[in-house]
Amino acid sequence: MILRRLRDTAADARAVQTVARAAFRHFYGTSRDSPDDHVLSTQQLARTRHLARADADGCWIAERDGATMGAALSLRREGVWILALFVVAPEAQGQGVGRLLLERATAYGRGCLRGMLCASASPAAARHYRRAGFTLHPAMTLRGAVDRAGLQDPGDIPVHPGNAGHRHLLDSVDRRLRGAAHGPDHAYMIDHYDELLIADSLAGSGYCYRHGGEVKLLGATSKRIATRLLREALARVPQGRPALVEHLTAEQEWAVDVGLELGLSLETHGWVALRGMRPPMPYVPNGGLL
Repeated sequence: MILRRLRDTAADARAVQTVARAAFRHFYGTSRDSPDDHVLSTQQLARTRHLARADADGCWIAERDGATMGAALSLRREGVWILALFVVAPEAQGQGVGRLLLERATAYGRGCLRGMLCASASPAAARHYRRAGFTLHPAMTLRGAVDRAGLQDPGDIPVHPGNAGHRHLLDSVDRRLRGAAHGPDHAYMIDHYDELLIADSLAGSGYCYRHGGEVKLLGATSKRIATRLLREALARVPQGRPALVEHLTAEQEWAVDVGLELGLSLETHGWVALRGMRPPMPYVPNGGLL
């Protein structure tokens, strides 16, 4: 078994996503929750290469006889360590591959007082993360067609498109909510997601990334601002496209209420795992960049 740092190459990115596809298919089977339709997308491959560039010491791959057996991608942002991806090929599970990968990835976070990750419902993964000192917060998912009749008048909080010129606002909101800015991750998200929405008024400030029907990341200084941003993001979901809002902990009831009012279905799915911190609020984390 060889463990090595992930390289910023198309071949390594494809290898990581291929083993992720196999691992998730093994766990989810053919259920509608299977991420097979997305894991080999340009967006996911680009994220892998982004992390290989920005956090080379936190991204590791395991190989045996030229075949990829697993991968762990992690990042460090201003004192917060984040696990972006942790997968082991089905044929290598139970052989210590995951433990070795996680050891390398967590070493990159040495000295970080806080940690974050989004976990699947896999019992083995939950066991790994709890042993690593993470508190497991059950997560909920909203999905379905948006009932546009439920969209209300936006009121007095304007929302407008954002861009790289809003980095100061984005970093300020991030630091207030989770104690660390997303830093270079905002450049990746601006390049690869459909839309960045900004709200900035006397009532507070916030932002939301949307891609297709998915709310990819949302943070705000108040529930009022967060609710306005979420409603606007769901209103912009293309007609005929189902909406998806993931990784909601019990602290995000404001988001649950918005989703239910707009006809989305609520279900439990996986965990948001945190170490040294409470769930940021109001906040909808990005599953791969938190």
